[in-house]
Amino acid sequence: MSANNIRNIYCIGRNYRLHALELGNEVPSEPMVFIKPTHAIAPMNGNTVELPGDAGEVHFELELVLRIGRDYESGADPDSLIDGLALGLDLTLRDVQSKLKAKGQPWLPAKGFKGSAPLSDWLPYPGAEGLKADDFALLRNGEEAQHGNAGDMLFSVTELVSFIGEHYGLGAGDIIYTGTPAGVAALQDGDRLQAYWAGREVASCVVKMV
Repeated sequence: MSANNIRNIYCIGRNYRLHALELGNEVPSEPMVFIKPTHAIAPMNGNTVELPGDAGEVHFELELVLRIGRDYESGADPDSLIDGLALGLDLTLRDVQSKLKAKGQPWLPAKGFKGSAPLSDWLPYPGAEGLKADDFALLRNGEEAQHGNAGDMLFSVTELVSFIGEHYGLGAGDIIYTGTPAGVAALQDGDRLQAYWAGREVASCVVKMV
């Protein structure tokens, strides 16, 4: 699925307890949903990803990403709706986000800039329980920066699909960034990022600040 085939990009904030705490945020009592425009999608296939270098710190957040294959219906088995898995980066202008939060304003300028959602190729979806059998990780310049497992999510895949479907709607072509584990940090020009699923590299990119 290319960016042209993606309809809505739903993202979940603070879905791993330690990540919420590392940023000094409250742990939510229900899924915290925000969206990115489709122009945020960028490949993550060994390419160079250009990021704004004049807007403060840009943080990486590695996430499991789900692809919805058919329209949501109330009571449907969430696993039956998902037809693909990917790893993606929810890139965040952290200084911009902090200012927006202080003013009570939407996060779009911090989360939705062009190229803020690099994405791997799609992989087979192993099911909600199968997803917990393997870990995902991000290496930064050869050193592990993040390590996560779907079993550590505050809100499971099943809960996320049901919540988004009931409140906002879900259909074929929608994708869900499911939240990031702890370990986020600011990127530097020239950083090489490698995303791993089940011990295998599935995506990589080099950062260029412009």
